[in-house]
Amino acid sequence: MTANTAVALDPSAHMDELGMRAQVAKREISSAPEATKNKAIECIARTIEQNADRIMSENVLDMAAGRQNRLTSALLDRLFLNEPRIAAIVEGCRQVARLQDPVGEMTAQQTRPSGIRVSKMRVPLGVIGIIYESRPNVTVDAAILCLKSGNAVILRGGSEAMHSNRVLAHCLRKGIRQAGLSPDCIQLVETTDRSAVGRMITMPEYIDIIIPRGGKSLVARIDQDATVPVIKHLDGLCHVYIDDEADIDKALRVAYNAKARRYGICGAMETLLVAEKIAPAVLPELCRKYREKGIELRGCERTRLIEQSVSEATDEDWVTEYLDAILSIRIVDDLAQAIDHIQTYGSHHTDAIVTENREHQRRFLQQVDSSSVMVNASTQFADGFEYGLGAEIGISTNKLHVRGPVGLEGLTTQKYVVVGDGSIRD
Repeated sequence: MTANTAVALDPSAHMDELGMRAQVAKREISSAPEATKNKAIECIARTIEQNADRIMSENVLDMAAGRQNRLTSALLDRLFLNEPRIAAIVEGCRQVARLQDPVGEMTAQQTRPSGIRVSKMRVPLGVIGIIYESRPNVTVDAAILCLKSGNAVILRGGSEAMHSNRVLAHCLRKGIRQAGLSPDCIQLVETTDRSAVGRMITMPEYIDIIIPRGGKSLVARIDQDATVPVIKHLDGLCHVYIDDEADIDKALRVAYNAKARRYGICGAMETLLVAEKIAPAVLPELCRKYREKGIELRGCERTRLIEQSVSEATDEDWVTEYLDAILSIRIVDDLAQAIDHIQTYGSHHTDAIVTENREHQRRFLQQVDSSSVMVNASTQFADGFEYGLGAEIGISTNKLHVRGPVGLEGLTTQKYVVVGDGSIRD
């Protein structure tokens, strides 16, 4: 039975079949040579290029339905595909193909007094389930990262991207088939029935890890209900702090880019913190640039004394991930108060400081407990591609088993390898 006919099945039975197929496929992909995996990724890249027009045509259907269903502008931005975004997906494939394969890497090698040689070998996790919303590029990003790291993957995208995801999944499966690998290494859940997700997150006999990418409510539900281990982040409540010893030109560039480049990504700044001493020098120009971009500004009382056009911020603003053209601004006394705000209201995703003071840089890096902490750089750099990991599968705010952008190494684990020569223990 093919994936296309599986939509007629009961969701639970459909998920069980995908799980059984993935279990068979993982034995093949886990031992596939690096050259074969790279060939498959290149075949996928070429197939996507050849089908770009078809992909965009299917995406038009998703975008039309999204507007009819009144998706937010942030979700529509995540959903949208055009030639540059498809070209970026293809480049992401080729960058992953160029990365070193982590599977089989041997580390921590030592010879013990008993004569045994002990080391650690990096190995795939097994079968990975990805649950995500809106972004059809995740279909490709997740699949190729799982493929390169020797994992089978089951992809469950949102109903709003089903047309785009189906054609992308067709390209993925065609590419790996051309390289001589089983197409069941990459499978798409084609039913939009939500009960399929409930089954997917409770089938540890088939799936080894679940990675959710989507809204806070989706991730929270999965984290609460899953019996399969979860790699997650709940939200991306990112901050930029402009220190009283910041270079003003750098502060303007970083703080503007961190919010205005793209609103609908988890690395977008949602709260701007500004030291009281420098606020009169930076806020008027920054607010002017934000307003020209159409960004709604909400600020604390001290902010509104400098910029009367800013509306009053509420306590809810400090804990809100807008993913939209809205920014909250707070003037703080100093670095200590900025760090306290981030630790109180932040989501441990990505936070940045703009300052020329090395001691302030050091304190911020040490005391802010986030998966990415930045100095004089936009929070929008919080991305696997920008970190040199290739296309990322997500950003984790977990502390176990992986933290930050999850690339190839994050999709593997380690096992001990012990070699002896007829060795026995006394």
